[in-house]
Amino acid sequence: MNSAETPLHKVRGMGSAHSGTGHFWHERVTSVALIPLSLWFGYVMLGLAGTSEVTALQFLAHPWNAILMGAFVAFSLWHAYLGLQVVVDDYIHTAGTKIFLMLVIRFSVIAITATCIFAIVRIAAL
Repeated sequence: MNSAETPLHKVRGMGSAHSGTGHFWHERVTSVALIPLSLWFGYVMLGLAGTSEVTALQFLAHPWNAILMGAFVAFSLWHAYLGLQVVVDDYIHTAGTKIFLMLVIRFSVIAITATCIFAIVRIAAL
């Protein structure tokens, strides 16, 4: 049976939503970026274990640490958003529920990211 897709459309790998390949690559890029950031975060948490809040605040006051923490938060939440989007797409079949959940997830991720970045900037500006 012949497909109605053009050869260019087939090569680009665009599915019915026209964004499957892009979503796949965004998930892979965020996961690769999270490898060194997660190792850094684990090292930092082990190093700060048992110290005071003042020490943790002084650590985040350094610009590089604040930048790395902001990147860790942003990439982690973006990666989580992409994963939740796949779960909703795969397991929610009602259009209205799907749209509602995607909006809730998107606005939650935006709010949490903005709050975390604001807190990191505020700590770094001390």
